[in-house]
Amino acid sequence: MSHTGWNKERIEQVVRTYSDPLTRYAFCYVQDAALAEDIMEEAIATLLLQRKDFRDENHLQGYLYRVTKNKAIDQIRKQKREVPLEDVQDVLQGSDVESQVMRDVLKTQIYTCMQKLPQKYREVLYLSYFEDFSVDQVCSLIKKNKKQVYNLLSRSKQTLREIFLKEGITYEDLF
Repeated sequence: MSHTGWNKERIEQVVRTYSDPLTRYAFCYVQDAALAEDIMEEAIATLLLQRKDFRDENHLQGYLYRVTKNKAIDQIRKQKREVPLEDVQDVLQGSDVESQVMRDVLKTQIYTCMQKLPQKYREVLYLSYFEDFSVDQVCSLIKKNKKQVYNLLSRSKQTLREIFLKEGITYEDLF
């Protein structure tokens, strides 16, 4: 991707492709739907202002997630606060909701339970299962080695299972 690749169509494609996932990712950190959307917009604006060259789509994606994470962490440092979980469904609602109702219900249940996990568990689960990132991509984004990522995934899934039990959600409900 070169500087000449940043035409109106390319910018619109980046916004369409990454705005919802980056917003959900930011939400994992800030727990506020409106703030998560602001962070996503800042991350995309940073990309557009810098007009960096990327070798491929994976590098662009990694860059956007790193910028989003950094901006979310900066925001947390600015204001420490807790927000109720009611905003989760707003974040998960996409533009094509009608065709994905069942999938969205499942994601909402899992995502709501995930908010009860420690931050490091939420992050690794979100990247792995909501964004389908490979272990190598997760390692790169969270700056951990493969063994650490596998351990985090294992612990986070076990903790999430315990939350499901407390919430009365069975695996049959989910799958």
